[in-house]
Amino acid sequence: MPHVSVVTPVYRAEACLEELYRRLVGVLPGITQDFEIIMVEDCGGDRSWEIIRSLARRDPRVKGIQFSRNFGQHYGITAGLDHCDGDWVVVMDCDLQDRPEDIALLYAKAREGYDVVHAKRDRHRDALLKRWGSNLYFELLEYFAGVTYETPGNFRILSRKVVENFRRMREQLRYSTGQLHWMGFPTAYVEVQQARRHAGETTYTLAKLLKLSFDIIIAFSDKPLRLSVQLGFIIAFLAFCYGLYILVHAMLYGSPITGWSSLIVSIYFIGGIIIAILGVIGIYLGKTFDEAKKRPLYIVMHTTFEERTAFVERAPHVQSPTPR
Repeated sequence: MPHVSVVTPVYRAEACLEELYRRLVGVLPGITQDFEIIMVEDCGGDRSWEIIRSLARRDPRVKGIQFSRNFGQHYGITAGLDHCDGDWVVVMDCDLQDRPEDIALLYAKAREGYDVVHAKRDRHRDALLKRWGSNLYFELLEYFAGVTYETPGNFRILSRKVVENFRRMREQLRYSTGQLHWMGFPTAYVEVQQARRHAGETTYTLAKLLKLSFDIIIAFSDKPLRLSVQLGFIIAFLAFCYGLYILVHAMLYGSPITGWSSLIVSIYFIGGIIIAILGVIGIYLGKTFDEAKKRPLYIVMHTTFEERTAFVERAPHVQSPTPR
């Protein structure tokens, strides 16, 4: 049984994997000789899986998992945590922005008595506009989702107890940071320097970030529904006040206030609000329908450890010498 497992989701990272492996096997022996590296390939369409297979043939400590289609980063993390065996499990991205050399810092902090240790990225070197935009994004996400986001990345170390409990959480909407926060185990943070991408460009576009944030809000909070109720009461209160104003004006001046244009605009405004609220309710019902299907979170097409087992089984059997 390995003492440390490293789990990394892989998506279009063919230019990073060899360097990632080289640096991991250079760092991990300083912590323990018993480790494994689990790479989960998310069907990016490049040569990542071939490279993972090659690494696994050279080093049995490398385990590769390939999905049947693209499921997403957090499903890759889930698959890695489902298949790891380490007493401590490191989760990191494969693009080397998470530096393997910082694993020792996470491990040392965890040994102080913490079950979860997150790497908190030092963002002071980022451009001012980027920092402002990032802070605003995570503050809004924290408000709507009700989850504290001390660090936006996935670089962390988890104890075996945390991994076992994480495996029990099989909801379809996956966001590992929020799930770990919900579990409530003793948590610490270690500040690290974020490196530049080793190669390639990020695949997280603004549209994907917005979709991810919307999924996180739906998965971890009912605040949109509660805000819809509050909005309904506010509109009803304003309408009641306006009705009193019309009544008083009619009693004092003897004629009601005219204004068909404002009436039509108000009707369309209220109609749009109602349709939007119904849409929010429909989204929650749709996610409930997805959960009710009980489909697997991901489907594994290939694994390198199954290939290794098959190779051993097909190896020619060497007959023991007949005892004299």
